[in-house]
Amino acid sequence: MLALVGVTRAAGTADDTMNPLITAMPSLTIAPDARAAGMGDIGVATTADYNSQHWNAAKFAYLDSHGGITANYTPWLRKLVGDIDLAHLEGFYKWDDIQGIAGSFTYFTMGEVSLTTNNGGTGATTIGTARPNEWALDVSYYRRLHEYVSMSATLRFMYSDINNGINYSGNFNSQEYKAAWTMAADIGLYYQQPIDIKTGTSFFRLGFTLKNLGGKMTYNEVTRNFIPASMNIGASYEIPCDKYNKVTLSVEANRLMVPSRKSKFAQNYNADDELSWRMTDEEYSQLSSLKGIFWSFADAPGGFKEEFREVSWGAGAEYTYDRKFFARAGYRYENYYKGNRNYFTVGAGFHLSIVTLDVSYCIATAASNPLDQTLRFSLGFDIAGIKDLVNNRRR
Repeated sequence: MLALVGVTRAAGTADDTMNPLITAMPSLTIAPDARAAGMGDIGVATTADYNSQHWNAAKFAYLDSHGGITANYTPWLRKLVGDIDLAHLEGFYKWDDIQGIAGSFTYFTMGEVSLTTNNGGTGATTIGTARPNEWALDVSYYRRLHEYVSMSATLRFMYSDINNGINYSGNFNSQEYKAAWTMAADIGLYYQQPIDIKTGTSFFRLGFTLKNLGGKMTYNEVTRNFIPASMNIGASYEIPCDKYNKVTLSVEANRLMVPSRKSKFAQNYNADDELSWRMTDEEYSQLSSLKGIFWSFADAPGGFKEEFREVSWGAGAEYTYDRKFFARAGYRYENYYKGNRNYFTVGAGFHLSIVTLDVSYCIATAASNPLDQTLRFSLGFDIAGIKDLVNNRRR
């Protein structure tokens, strides 16, 4: 089981105990595109764009274009190592004005890793070199239900390989590990309301998604890990300043629907003994995905206060000039006891006819944060526009 950030602390009360939510395939929680990343990693309720599949596929129903594709690249955690990368490819097609399909492929490589074994306490032995990787392939159907409301449904295949088939066959630590996979689904809702004001038509937007609702993953047929199921709610307001300039303000809340390892439902739970809060691997593995989702809202030892800590927040702003130049800024907040990933983001974008280019940059609030100075790049193409351009040249 893998985690993006790990934290530990001495035993204490529920109010000051580290209890981050840990899942398999945490790479699915990384913002893959530069536009969303430039606004604080938010995208559930922002204006529809070519990367809507990752955030809320229901947004595609409001795109003017009838087809597009985008490629995204992120050098990840480069302050720690030099060969961790996230690549994301996404595309959509609208066969009429109200409905269509979309799909995406996400690939995350953790670089080259030396695999070792303890050898029963006699010293570490290198058993091979692997390149752990994770990938996900998904497809969506989206439809406009009303002039102001759209909905989407997404089916996703998830695959994670942490050792490339390399296993130790000695007397100790000889448990066989293999690649893990599962299926999951998303549901998305999107609301877009035009509002006439003195400077033009503004838009108020709401977005809601349930993501990665599906099975668990196991690497050894013993421990079964939860995938990053989440509930995401966002709102945005697009304000035209004049004919050429407009500003969009957005806010978003995200919550993993994953049970805590330190839980009030642990078999031997004692509120006065932190050592009794942690569920055993067997207890945790036996929890079903559905039960885990419901438990996740009421299992924290710290009660409602700790449950609220599990909500991460993002806020961002985007300035647009003539729908050709974009400047963005945002902030992402995660509670100290749940991971402490806090950072500012900035970004810029250019839209030239059939091509869109975006870039973003992360500025961590702590110098030791490995997310500091993270860059993301996105390149999008309007396939329908390319087709029209080719047809015009042929004429």
